[in-house]
Amino acid sequence: MNALTMNTPTPRYPHPGGFNQALTMTSREIAELTGKEHFHVLRDIRTMLAELGEDESKFGGIYFDAMNRKQTKYILDRELTDTLLTGYSAILRRKVIARWRELEARAAAPVMALPQTLAQALRLAADQADQIEHQQAALAIAAPKAAFVDQYVQSTGLKGFRQVAKLLEVKENWFREFLADRKIMYRLGGEWVPYAPHLEAGRFEVKTGTSPATGHAFNEAKFTAKGIEWIAGLVASERVSGALKGMQ
Repeated sequence: MNALTMNTPTPRYPHPGGFNQALTMTSREIAELTGKEHFHVLRDIRTMLAELGEDESKFGGIYFDAMNRKQTKYILDRELTDTLLTGYSAILRRKVIARWRELEARAAAPVMALPQTLAQALRLAADQADQIEHQQAALAIAAPKAAFVDQYVQSTGLKGFRQVAKLLEVKENWFREFLADRKIMYRLGGEWVPYAPHLEAGRFEVKTGTSPATGHAFNEAKFTAKGIEWIAGLVASERVSGALKGMQ
């Protein structure tokens, strides 16, 4: 997925090391962390900025969706993100705050010292070359999954568990463990059921019916196109992570 930012707001918090680093969070990331629809988060941000008398255009940006269409997003600093979260539940606030702590911890990490000798410079160059080689190999492994995402989201329709596993070219047993470990789905009475946040986010639909053979009612969870796009990205990330670990 390609993303393009139009404007980045001026950071209100100095970097711990003495220089400013723009720590920001986009409306898309807030939507992902809270499980809210992105257009709902956009609405909440517009309302907040209007009440604060802020110029909405200062925080606007664009990105391209899976269909290569230009879409709107907002880029907020810590202060505005905290202000937005006052209207959300404690559970949602905690998720976003945890993400902010992660961003701030990365920003506060010590900067790598510059090489002082020719030997150190050569060693640094070699290390960077190794890292680039590993990343390129990992991206090559993940490329089929990224291509799958771009291809599939152009179609519509619901897919079952086995269909999605086949599309992703993963074993069903591994896929079940992956969904369970990530708190995406769980087993209930012999059926795989999505956790509520993923159902509310539109990644699944639950179909009900009656078995013609036994007459028993059943529920079947289906992945939506949005859900397949999302889960394909997670699987791609998992494969990249696994490839990098295997090379270390």
